[in-house]
Amino acid sequence: MTTIHVQRIGDKALLPHSEFERLIALARQCEEIALQMHEDDVPAVGMMRLAEQGGAFDFWLQEGEDVYSLEDGEPA
Repeated sequence: MTTIHVQRIGDKALLPHSEFERLIALARQCEEIALQMHEDDVPAVGMMRLAEQGGAFDFWLQEGEDVYSLEDGEPA
């Protein structure tokens, strides 16, 4: 049995390159395949989901002292 690790972003799937190569090798064992690759930028929605799921901005969720006050936004 082969285990493939995939992260889904909307209707897209991200997987490590080594595991992608393993899928291709397995498919070629059964039949000849034609591989078409398109290297596009990740859509904005996908990038936002990655940022949300990645935890890089979790510090904004922590309770604590405010960094800014209401007076910081007022014109001088």
